Amino acid sequence: MTDRQKPFLDALAGNAQQRPPFWLMRQAGRYLPEYRAVRAQAGGFLDLCYNPELATEVTLQPLRRYRMDAAILFSDILVVPHALGQALTFQEGEGPKLDPVRSAAELSRLRRDGFHERLQPVYEAVRRIRGAIPEDTALIGFAGAPWTVACYMVEGGGSKEFAQVKGWAYRDPAGFGALIDLLVDVTADYLAAQVDAGAETVQLFDSWAGVLPPGPFRRWVLEPTRRIVARFKALHPTVPVIGFPRGAGLQYDIYASESGVDAIGLDTTVPPVWAARTLQTRLPVQGNLDPIHLVTGGEALRDAALEILEVFGGRPFIFNLGHGVVPQTPPEHVAELAHLLRAWPEIV
Repeated sequence: MTDRQKPFLDALAGNAQQRPPFWLMRQAGRYLPEYRAVRAQAGGFLDLCYNPELATEVTLQPLRRYRMDAAILFSDILVVPHALGQALTFQEGEGPKLDPVRSAAELSRLRRDGFHERLQPVYEAVRRIRGAIPEDTALIGFAGAPWTVACYMVEGGGSKEFAQVKGWAYRDPAGFGALIDLLVDVTADYLAAQVDAGAETVQLFDSWAGVLPPGPFRRWVLEPTRRIVARFKALHPTVPVIGFPRGAGLQYDIYASESGVDAIGLDTTVPPVWAARTLQTRLPVQGNLDPIHLVTGGEALRDAALEILEVFGGRPFIFNLGHGVVPQTPPEHVAELAHLLRAWPEIV
């Protein structure tokens, strides 16, 4: 099937759609009872990520309910440091816990040998998903961008102040840069391997891009992204890359201009009118409904979604959230949104 027959890929190619294609970040997740059943069957979260059969099943679950235009591989951005040998656990209600890497000397604990072998279950899931999704549905691979992955690796988990990772980056930029260089190399190769297995586009999640001031943003977010895109494109020149620098604010502008990404994901705080005027004139945009509108449902959901559609519709655009679906989201509200998106613009 050609890109023109897959609305999601056609939009990424810069073509406006009568009905904007849609998918949702974290569309496979705890808000779905069928996901919770599979998660219980798998055991731990990492067990689910590394089980190709179960990862395929949870990837397909939202497609069966809502007929999104794209599936996204079910995995986690932290499989990359895990594959490099960093100890990782997921504790229910507490999020990820990693054995921190906080100096250039501690980088010696990380090993590139066997990286792809440890990720073979992920690549096998990609192959299975590609063979199972509908013909008009695209498959998205993904990875965390180096800055965001480094935040978890250095902090040892989530953070509010990011004092450890910023402190290392500011105090010892050469040592911290060695970690970023390693992540640039393995992330580009990881994304390319997902495409080799069947992914048709990839997204770079930079969830903590917004915690850096402008100079460090350029050094630790923009430049590593640019290098990944260049290395990836040398291997897969026609495969589009979506960048998602959450919280970047006005720095979305330079990210769109200089990172090399083919499309840009907008977080909830980005004003649609500004993004349409400043970003969408240069590349396709994706976003940016507040996930809490999905929790709320009803008229509030409808009004917010229609506002986004009115601003971005008629030009290259993919409807999505400004961040992921939250666990308390009623599944029927996602169905409301899917119905509205499939009916637009006739319903206006």
